[in-house]
Amino acid sequence: MKKITLLVACLTMIGSNFAQKNKIEFKEFDLENGLHVILHQDNSTPIVAVSVLYHVGSKNEVTGKTGYAHFFEHLMFEESENIARDEYAKIVQSVGGTINAYTSSDKTYYHCVLPSNQLELGIWMESERMLNAKITQAGVDNQREVVKEEKRTSDNRPYSSWYPEIAKRMYKGTNYEWTPIGSFDDLNAASIADFQAFYDQYYVPNNATLVLTGDINMKDAKKYITKYFSSIPKGVTAIARPVVPNALLTTPIVDSVYDNIQLKAVFQAYKVPKQGTKDAYALDMLSTLLSNGKSSRLNVALKEDKQMAVQVAGFSMSFESGGFFATLGFPNQGYTASDVRVAIVKEIEKVQTELITEKEFQKIQNITENNFVGSNSKMAGIAESLADYHMMFGSADLINTELEKYKAVTREDIMRVSKTYLVQSNSVTLYYLPKK
Repeated sequence: MKKITLLVACLTMIGSNFAQKNKIEFKEFDLENGLHVILHQDNSTPIVAVSVLYHVGSKNEVTGKTGYAHFFEHLMFEESENIARDEYAKIVQSVGGTINAYTSSDKTYYHCVLPSNQLELGIWMESERMLNAKITQAGVDNQREVVKEEKRTSDNRPYSSWYPEIAKRMYKGTNYEWTPIGSFDDLNAASIADFQAFYDQYYVPNNATLVLTGDINMKDAKKYITKYFSSIPKGVTAIARPVVPNALLTTPIVDSVYDNIQLKAVFQAYKVPKQGTKDAYALDMLSTLLSNGKSSRLNVALKEDKQMAVQVAGFSMSFESGGFFATLGFPNQGYTASDVRVAIVKEIEKVQTELITEKEFQKIQNITENNFVGSNSKMAGIAESLADYHMMFGSADLINTELEKYKAVTREDIMRVSKTYLVQSNSVTLYYLPKK
């Protein structure tokens, strides 16, 4: 009954006030080698999350040497001086833990969740990755095949090429032109020396943030961190920080992509500001208005009312130096992909000419808060947020204050960003067609 009462209260809130949430307490400090450390203690459950975020992604690569960051995501699970090949995951699983990683355009994130009595193990394993990862021909050859299989699997999924196809047109001539998967030709051409140089430059303590969350003892945690990380030498090669030009497009780009599909589709993307800006928050809320849930504007207009689309969606993606706002639609029988695109644009134009209703505004605020709180409801989510906020935004305390930035967005802001960025001159449109 209490849950039902709380839900009703949230849905009937008046005005733009977000509900209060408990503050997440944490401590942070730097080692002499430049490693930034963040500790969050929560002894309510006997688990810990150990994570390391490296400030390196596909944006740090150069033409002719793409795919390195994503490749290292795999290669650094291969082996180290003190961990045998293929043993990383097995060691964690043997004590009841989980381990994984991901790479984006701007960062690479390694994380594991362990029983709290295995905290030292998790810290040691991440230090091994940073200090003693072995780059051997056998490991490189093995992971090349793993990455190739990952790429083949992705390519076999219909429409999966939309992101790289958008990126190479929208960010042509910049480091966002390629996506993390990179080029197989570049990976095949890379030597052991090339990979070693990339490792020595970016996988160093002064380019990383270590985060521990959960059932930890602060004194013990600091002791283990000092024991395993303080002796790792600071990187000596300058770390590249490419800033990608992000001027809006001035001429619309329209193209066709032929894929192994049966149902035609249309993808349209607009260039938008980088993460952390006021406009980025407003665009995120705009995407919620347009496509979050059955009652969203695009779903109601194109699927329920007109039955024009089998599926329709919109979302915003923000990067360290840029981003894009994308919409997509799959036409129903009797309609074309062009019909769907025109209908989506008309729904966007409504936002540009009429303020959204107070009821809609309250709904997207509630959804935003729910998503924000949900992402920080588990130790793994808190660890990732703390690392990301520190490295990508410059303040780990955004975990406690970012909700206020969403709260500061007004209905007028949502109208303004839609008029500024979601215009045809600033768009890339791709029509997906079946291969002959």
